Amino acid sequence: MTQHAQPVDALIVVDVQSAFVTGEGAVPAAARLVDRTTDLIARARRDGALVVHLQNDGPPGAEDEPHTPGWELHHAVEPGPRELVIRKPRDDGFHATSLGEVLTGAGVRAVAVCGVMSEMCVQATARTALERGYRVVVPHDAHATQDCPAVPGVSEVVPAATVSRVAAYALGSDAEVTVPASAVTFAAPAPS
Repeated sequence: MTQHAQPVDALIVVDVQSAFVTGEGAVPAAARLVDRTTDLIARARRDGALVVHLQNDGPPGAEDEPHTPGWELHHAVEPGPRELVIRKPRDDGFHATSLGEVLTGAGVRAVAVCGVMSEMCVQATARTALERGYRVVVPHDAHATQDCPAVPGVSEVVPAATVSRVAAYALGSDAEVTVPASAVTFAAPAPS
Protein backbone atom coordinates (compact mmCIF):
# COMPACT_ATOMS: atom_id res chain seq x y z
CA MET A 1 0.00 0.00 0.00
CA THR A 2 1.37 3.41 -0.95
CA GLN A 3 1.62 5.74 2.02
CA HIS A 4 0.37 9.31 1.77
CA ALA A 5 3.37 11.47 0.85
CA GLN A 6 2.81 14.24 3.39
CA PRO A 7 1.87 13.55 7.00
CA VAL A 8 -0.76 15.54 8.83
CA ASP A 9 -0.06 16.89 12.29
CA ALA A 10 -3.61 16.84 13.68
CA LEU A 11 -6.58 14.49 13.60
CA ILE A 12 -10.03 16.00 14.10
CA VAL A 13 -12.56 13.33 15.09
CA VAL A 14 -15.98 14.87 14.49
CA ASP A 15 -18.96 13.79 16.63
CA VAL A 16 -18.19 10.08 16.94
CA GLN A 17 -20.80 9.90 19.69
CA SER A 18 -22.84 6.93 20.87
CA ALA A 19 -26.08 8.15 19.28
CA PHE A 20 -24.51 8.09 15.83
CA VAL A 21 -22.51 4.85 15.90
CA THR A 22 -24.55 2.50 18.13
CA GLY A 23 -28.15 1.35 18.33
CA GLU A 24 -31.04 2.12 16.02
CA GLY A 25 -29.83 5.65 15.22
CA ALA A 26 -26.40 4.54 14.03
CA VAL A 27 -25.22 5.53 10.57
CA PRO A 28 -25.38 2.62 8.09
CA ALA A 29 -21.58 2.35 7.93
CA ALA A 30 -21.05 2.62 11.71
CA ALA A 31 -18.88 -0.51 12.06
CA ARG A 32 -16.55 0.61 9.27
CA LEU A 33 -16.45 4.15 10.64
CA VAL A 34 -15.54 2.96 14.15
CA ASP A 35 -12.86 0.66 12.73
CA ARG A 36 -11.28 3.45 10.66
CA THR A 37 -11.46 6.11 13.37
CA THR A 38 -10.04 3.70 15.96
CA ASP A 39 -7.07 3.06 13.69
CA LEU A 40 -6.57 6.75 12.86
CA ILE A 41 -6.64 7.73 16.54
CA ALA A 42 -4.16 4.99 17.49
CA ARG A 43 -1.71 5.98 14.75
CA ALA A 44 -2.05 9.72 15.45
CA ARG A 45 -1.30 9.10 19.14
CA ARG A 46 1.65 6.86 18.31
CA ASP A 47 3.18 9.43 15.97
CA GLY A 48 2.70 12.45 18.25
CA ALA A 49 0.00 14.25 16.25
CA LEU A 50 -2.61 16.36 18.00
CA VAL A 51 -5.93 14.51 18.41
CA VAL A 52 -9.06 16.63 18.84
CA HIS A 53 -12.39 14.97 19.57
CA LEU A 54 -15.29 17.27 18.69
CA GLN A 55 -18.45 16.60 20.68
CA ASN A 56 -21.73 18.05 19.49
CA ASP A 57 -24.06 19.53 22.08
CA GLY A 58 -27.52 18.81 20.66
CA PRO A 59 -30.65 20.70 21.75
CA PRO A 60 -32.90 19.47 24.57
CA GLY A 61 -34.55 16.20 23.56
CA ALA A 62 -32.06 15.44 20.77
CA GLU A 63 -30.21 12.13 20.68
CA ASP A 64 -26.98 14.03 21.40
CA GLU A 65 -28.34 16.24 24.17
CA PRO A 66 -25.49 16.92 26.62
CA HIS A 67 -25.03 14.45 29.45
CA THR A 68 -27.29 11.80 27.92
CA PRO A 69 -26.02 8.36 26.83
CA GLY A 70 -26.18 9.30 23.13
CA TRP A 71 -23.99 12.37 23.71
CA GLU A 72 -21.08 10.36 25.10
CA LEU A 73 -18.01 9.97 22.90
CA HIS A 74 -17.63 6.46 21.52
CA HIS A 75 -13.82 6.42 21.67
CA ALA A 76 -11.94 6.62 24.96
CA VAL A 77 -9.97 9.86 25.24
CA GLU A 78 -6.42 10.00 26.58
CA PRO A 79 -6.45 13.57 27.92
CA GLY A 80 -3.19 15.45 27.80
CA PRO A 81 -1.29 18.04 25.79
CA ARG A 82 -1.76 16.07 22.56
CA GLU A 83 -5.38 14.94 22.98
CA LEU A 84 -8.45 16.87 24.00
CA VAL A 85 -12.21 17.18 23.69
CA ILE A 86 -13.86 20.33 22.38
CA ARG A 87 -17.61 20.66 22.72
CA LYS A 88 -19.38 22.50 19.94
CA PRO A 89 -22.81 24.13 19.58
CA ARG A 90 -23.04 24.04 15.75
CA ASP A 91 -21.99 21.97 12.74
CA ASP A 92 -18.70 23.82 12.22
CA GLY A 93 -16.14 22.72 14.80
CA PHE A 94 -14.51 26.16 14.62
CA HIS A 95 -17.70 28.14 15.34
CA ALA A 96 -17.83 29.44 18.94
CA THR A 97 -15.14 26.98 20.09
CA SER A 98 -11.42 27.05 20.87
CA LEU A 99 -10.51 24.76 17.93
CA GLY A 100 -8.81 27.50 15.92
CA GLU A 101 -6.72 28.64 18.87
CA VAL A 102 -5.80 25.07 19.79
CA LEU A 103 -4.58 24.28 16.27
CA THR A 104 -2.67 27.55 15.98
CA GLY A 105 -1.13 27.16 19.44
CA ALA A 106 0.07 23.65 18.62
CA GLY A 107 1.66 24.76 15.34
CA VAL A 108 -0.65 22.58 13.23
CA ARG A 109 -0.42 23.00 9.46
CA ALA A 110 -2.34 19.98 8.15
CA VAL A 111 -5.40 18.16 9.46
CA ALA A 112 -7.23 14.93 8.77
CA VAL A 113 -10.97 15.21 9.41
CA CYS A 114 -13.12 12.13 10.06
CA GLY A 115 -16.43 11.28 11.75
CA VAL A 116 -20.12 12.11 11.28
CA MET A 117 -22.18 13.50 9.60
CA SER A 118 -20.39 13.82 6.26
CA GLU A 119 -22.55 16.55 4.75
CA MET A 120 -22.99 18.51 7.96
CA CYS A 121 -20.35 18.65 10.71
CA VAL A 122 -17.51 16.92 8.84
CA GLN A 123 -17.91 19.10 5.76
CA ALA A 124 -18.43 22.33 7.73
CA THR A 125 -15.33 21.75 9.85
CA ALA A 126 -13.20 20.74 6.85
CA ARG A 127 -14.39 23.77 4.85
CA THR A 128 -13.42 26.20 7.61
CA ALA A 129 -10.05 24.48 7.99
CA LEU A 130 -9.48 25.04 4.26
CA GLU A 131 -10.55 28.68 4.56
CA ARG A 132 -8.04 29.12 7.39
CA GLY A 133 -5.22 27.81 5.22
CA TYR A 134 -4.77 24.29 6.56
CA ARG A 135 -3.98 21.37 4.30
CA VAL A 136 -7.07 19.17 4.71
CA VAL A 137 -7.38 15.41 4.24
CA VAL A 138 -10.84 13.83 4.50
CA PRO A 139 -10.22 10.07 4.21
CA HIS A 140 -13.01 8.72 1.99
CA ASP A 141 -13.68 5.71 4.23
CA ALA A 142 -13.54 7.50 7.61
CA HIS A 143 -16.67 9.64 7.52
CA ALA A 144 -20.31 8.60 7.32
CA THR A 145 -23.88 9.81 7.42
CA GLN A 146 -27.49 8.68 7.16
CA ASP A 147 -29.47 7.99 3.98
CA CYS A 148 -31.05 11.12 2.55
CA PRO A 149 -34.82 10.45 2.63
CA ALA A 150 -36.94 10.35 -0.49
CA VAL A 151 -38.86 13.47 -1.44
CA PRO A 152 -41.89 12.77 -3.66
CA GLY A 153 -41.46 14.42 -7.02
CA VAL A 154 -37.82 15.26 -6.31
CA SER A 155 -35.83 12.07 -5.74
CA GLU A 156 -35.82 8.59 -4.32
CA VAL A 157 -33.76 7.79 -1.22
CA VAL A 158 -30.12 8.79 -1.70
CA PRO A 159 -27.90 6.14 -0.08
CA ALA A 160 -25.65 7.32 2.74
CA ALA A 161 -22.49 6.32 0.88
CA THR A 162 -23.48 8.57 -2.03
CA VAL A 163 -24.29 11.46 0.31
CA SER A 164 -20.87 11.07 1.97
CA ARG A 165 -19.02 11.00 -1.33
CA VAL A 166 -20.80 14.08 -2.67
CA ALA A 167 -20.24 15.95 0.61
CA ALA A 168 -16.50 15.35 0.41
CA TYR A 169 -16.25 16.28 -3.26
CA ALA A 170 -18.21 19.48 -2.59
CA LEU A 171 -15.18 20.69 -0.64
CA GLY A 172 -13.46 21.30 -3.98
CA SER A 173 -10.04 20.49 -5.31
CA ASP A 174 -8.13 21.92 -2.34
CA ALA A 175 -9.21 19.10 -0.01
CA GLU A 176 -7.70 15.63 -0.36
CA VAL A 177 -10.78 13.38 -0.45
CA THR A 178 -9.71 10.24 -2.31
CA VAL A 179 -7.13 8.90 0.14
CA PRO A 180 -8.21 5.95 2.33
CA ALA A 181 -7.76 6.16 6.10
CA SER A 182 -5.04 3.50 5.95
CA ALA A 183 -2.87 5.81 3.79
CA VAL A 184 -3.03 8.81 6.12
CA THR A 185 0.25 9.34 7.95
CA PHE A 186 0.89 11.47 11.00
CA ALA A 187 3.68 13.52 12.53
CA ALA A 188 3.98 15.74 15.58
CA PRO A 189 3.32 19.43 14.85
CA ALA A 190 6.49 21.44 14.33
CA PRO A 191 6.99 24.13 16.97
CA SER A 192 6.24 27.61 15.66
